[in-house]
Amino acid sequence: MTRPLVIGLTGGIGSGKSTVAAMLGELGAELIDADQIARDVVRPGEPAYDEIVSVFGRDILAADGTIDRKVLGGRVFADPAARRQLESIVHPRIGAQSWRRISEAGARGVRVVIYEASLLVEGGLHKSFDGLIVVSASEAAQRGRVAARDGLGELEIGRRMAAQLPTSDKVAVADWVIHNDGKLEDTRRQVEAVWREIERKR
Repeated sequence: MTRPLVIGLTGGIGSGKSTVAAMLGELGAELIDADQIARDVVRPGEPAYDEIVSVFGRDILAADGTIDRKVLGGRVFADPAARRQLESIVHPRIGAQSWRRISEAGARGVRVVIYEASLLVEGGLHKSFDGLIVVSASEAAQRGRVAARDGLGELEIGRRMAAQLPTSDKVAVADWVIHNDGKLEDTRRQVEAVWREIERKR
């Protein structure tokens, strides 16, 4: 089995990572979404679910018994110690699940995996990959997208942005930067150029 080329994809909240990931998927990459894995590992019946409920209480649960991410997020982004506690529960499980999926992709003959995650640089995980794409957008664009997508107020958006490294810090360690402030066609042209370079690395 040949290990696939693994390229990290990150950027600030609301930068448009998922849009760029979808474009890379259309070009032939296998996509692994760390946020989706994070949702999977905290489903009812999973060990992380029980641990989170034990630590944070049942008032973080939605009516159907699942963890209400908006409620939990509001709590942990207002309290750095609580956020670190949550991360200590979920991050090891996300990592284990992620590497399992990368191995499975290699076994299927996949040649390029794009691993999309918000906190790649913060945790140093990008250093274990074969390259890093950072999606950049203005703060105004980020705030507008998050407000429209998640229905969060300015205070909540600010807390989430403060929990991540500034985009400039991520750009500083990037192999490629996608500027996602303009038209979709402009973003697509940049993505296609990056993909051609990735293909040359295979």
